[in-house]
Amino acid sequence: MVIVDASGSTGRHGALTQAKGLLAELFEQAYRQRVRLAVLDAQGAEPRWHVQGQKASGHLRRWLDELGAGGGTPLIPALRLAHEWVQRRQRLKPSEQQRQLILTDGRLRDWPALPASPCPTLLVDIECAPIRLGRARRLAEALGAEYRHLEALAPATAQAGW
Repeated sequence: MVIVDASGSTGRHGALTQAKGLLAELFEQAYRQRVRLAVLDAQGAEPRWHVQGQKASGHLRRWLDELGAGGGTPLIPALRLAHEWVQRRQRLKPSEQQRQLILTDGRLRDWPALPASPCPTLLVDIECAPIRLGRARRLAEALGAEYRHLEALAPATAQAGW
């Protein structure tokens, strides 16, 4: 499960561009390993699905090439939608191993109580502004997710299955 915050704030300081580089590597690795993905973007008025449990394909690369930052941040509805999808997937395919990757700058005013992620989760903070608010770290804590900043990610992270 990949959730991409592509709201207007992620377009500043090259944050979304850097995140897209990470996603391109992840999608390529998923394609080579024939991994099934679910991809959801949080942009505009509501989150949108791009794939739900299909094997990685060139469709994702085209979507990624066209992805631009803009609009609101429906990240909380996206997180809820992803949570429900992962739980349903776990019931339908109990032998399948799920992981969740969230890319966000955390630029939310506040958020309601959220349930812990139903699978191992990595939240990648893509906030690249000179003055950082640090909200993505707090969001990761609320979700029980591992936290990393995009700038601190090493190539080994992609190799480890994230």
